[in-house]
Parts: sequence; C-alpha cells; structure tokens
Amino acid sequence: MAHRDLRGNPCASTSATAREAAERALWRMMSFYDVPIADLDTAIAADPGWAMPYLMKAGFLLSLTEPALVPEAAGHLAQARAHAEQATPRERAHLEAVQRLLEGRWHGACRIWDELLVEHPRDALALQWAQLWDFYRGDVAGLRGRPARALPEWDESDPLYAHVLALYAFGLEESHLQPQAEEAGRRALAIEPRSPWAVHAVAHVMEMQGRFEEGGAWLRQHQGAWAEGNGFAGHLWWHKALFRLEALDLVGVLRLVDKHLSGEALQITLQRVDAAAMLWRLHLLGEDVSERCAALLRGWDLGDPGDHGEYAAAGYYAFNDVHAVLAMLGAGDVHRAEAWVARCAERAMAPEDARRTNHQMAREVGLPLMRGLLAWQRGAATAACEQIYPIRALAQRIGGSHAQRDLIDLTLLAAASSGGHRGLGRALVNERRMAKPVTPLTRHWMEALGDPEGERA
Repeated sequence: MAHRDLRGNPCASTSATAREAAERALWRMMSFYDVPIADLDTAIAADPGWAMPYLMKAGFLLSLTEPALVPEAAGHLAQARAHAEQATPRERAHLEAVQRLLEGRWHGACRIWDELLVEHPRDALALQWAQLWDFYRGDVAGLRGRPARALPEWDESDPLYAHVLALYAFGLEESHLQPQAEEAGRRALAIEPRSPWAVHAVAHVMEMQGRFEEGGAWLRQHQGAWAEGNGFAGHLWWHKALFRLEALDLVGVLRLVDKHLSGEALQITLQRVDAAAMLWRLHLLGEDVSERCAALLRGWDLGDPGDHGEYAAAGYYAFNDVHAVLAMLGAGDVHRAEAWVARCAERAMAPEDARRTNHQMAREVGLPLMRGLLAWQRGAATAACEQIYPIRALAQRIGGSHAQRDLIDLTLLAAASSGGHRGLGRALVNERRMAKPVTPLTRHWMEALGDPEGERA
C-alpha cells in the first residue's frame, strides 16, 4: 500500500525521513527560500529507490529556463525513470510531465498536470509547476483556473495553503480581476507573511492600476521577508524599480539597478532578463545604459550564436531571446543582435524543433518583435512600428506578465514619438490613460507625442 504525503497524496517512499525532506524541498520551491537541491539529496540518501526526488530535481532545474542545465536535468530524470516501476500512478504522471518539459513540449506537460489535479487537487507540486509553465506560455486561463479548481479542496491550516492562494491571486491579476487579486494576495499574507508570490501578486495589481507610490510602500512594508535569502528577491527589486520608473525617478531606478540588478546579484537568466528589461526602459527614455548592458552581457552565458546543438541558448525560449536582444542593442552591439536573431529564426523554422512550444512562440511573436527592435535601433522608426504593432495582440503567447510585456508598448511609444507613427503613439497613450491614472511616465510620452501642456490629462 502506498504511503501518503501531508496532503494525502499517494507516494511510493516508505521512509518518513525522505518524505519530510521532499516536503521541505516543495516548500522551498513554492516560497523561494533557498534552493531545494540539498533537501532532495537528503531524500535520495534516505530512500535511493524513490523516483520523486530525482524528478523534482529535474523539474526544478528546467524551471530556471537555462539551456545549459538541460543535460543535468535529463540525467536526474533518467534516474527517476529507473525507479518508475516502484512509483505510484501519480508519481509516474509527474515523470511524464517533466519528460515533456525536457523535450520542450510545455503544452503537453501542463495538460498532464491538469488531468492529475482533477484526481489530486491537493498536489502542490503540480499546482506550482503548472503555474510556472502557464506563466512561461502566457496561459492566463490556466494561471487563474487551475488553482481556483483546487483551492476549495484545501484546508487553510495546511502550511502550503497560503502559497496556493498566492498562485490564485496572481492568476486573478493577470486576468484583469484586480480587486479580487489584491484581496486574495493580502489574505495569503495574513495567513503566511513569508509568501513572496503573494507580495508579488499585489505589487502587480498596484502596477496595473498606476499606484506607483503605494506600490513602492507595499514592497518596503514586506521587504524584511523577501529581500534576504529568497530567490525571488531580484524580481521584487525589479518591481520596486518599475514603480520608480513610473514616477520618472530615473536616479532611483539606476541606484536599484546598480545594487540589485547587476554584477553578483545576477545568478540566473531569469534575473538577467529583468535587468535587461529595466535597462531597455531606461534606454527608451534617453539614458545611456550602454556600459551597463555590456557588463550584463559579459556575465550572461549566451554561448556562440553559431551553436547548433540541441541545448543552444539562442532559440531555446523566445521570451529570454527577446531580452538578450534588448541587452545587445542597449550595448550598441547591433551586429551581435542580428546574428542572434538569425540563429533564433533558423531554429524556429527547423522541422525537428516543430514539436517544441517555443517553435510557435518564436514564429508568432518572438521573431517579429526582435526584428522590430532591430529596426528601431537602426533608426527606422516607422518600420519598427509596422513590425511590432501587429504582434501586440498576440504578445501574451510569448509568456511573461502584463507588466513585463509592457516594454512592447513602451518601445512603440518611443518609435512613434520619434516620427515613426505619431497617430499610433497617441492611440496607445489614450489606451494607457483609460487603464489607469496619468502617471509621470505616461505624461512624458504624452509630451513626446505633442501634448506639451498635458491638456488631455
């Protein structure tokens, strides 16, 4: 008979030590407090024949979206598969989902987790991983719907309940259900103050509503919980910089970039993506960030654009590819950016890559966006608008959040204000003004587009 975890989910391990270590690893994955590898090693040492710790290692490494880590993840998954006969059906479903991640078939992995959660709605690992890959795929319905279907089956006394509620809060926010999202995020923090994903969800609400002063205060209020020893800290520093950018406090933004979004603070691609995104926003506002972008690139393992290996960096994930281009263009290295885009295009068109989720992402959004960015950097503002504007309605398919994808609109505003298409720029400003109060950043673009007195504000 299978043993059970804390939520009653069947698991194959007979070792209480192994199960407890895996539970700690799961908490780390959901709370971002330190990495789970040491706990999973403890679980493996206590029960070497249990498949779950191996596949949890594989899934965690794949969640970092680092092509260089894929071979290591494949090794852990092979070890999990070697013990699959002893695994429960639930554990084998997880194994198959992570196998699809390894193959780049992210849609398929999320379908497996969807089915798994119908039978096991208290499977926190399935909820956590599905949310991450829904986010990477831009699946807003999944971000909101999957935790919504599961939460009524949970007990608030469960130590992971607040983290699941935080997942739901973020899904609500990305679905433009801002009041409900804020309520859920605040409730999660009332249950568990150490829930950075809940802090994050409420910060997104405030960003979408133009509450930049309140947003900065919100992050300061909870800074003691998220700023030290938490893997999510870099992204929350990015949000803090985003609030300062909305206030046009560029000195404050640069101070945050230099302290928290550069140098040794950047350990993984996801953190470098945030740094590139913030530097690009500053670049659009006329700040010289070339040296900072060059330094960012020096620490970013992007490999050789000519690398045609299965795990080459270029073309692995379109969202990251776009941000690499932002850093290259911000550094003034147009030639390198062109070579990068060419390699991404080659990979997106390759028949052997057609089953990968990124294949469609790159073709529909990533490549047109990167080509538009190249046009903008070359001074072809009208061409940039013509390349970028049509993919705006599809941009969700590249993954990320509304706040992250806002750099598309900001790039269009910069191109339009430089003479590329002023009517488009004014239309985008109108849309922005209808979505939230006029902030200093919005007023900047209004003035750049010919409304010097801000009369329409």
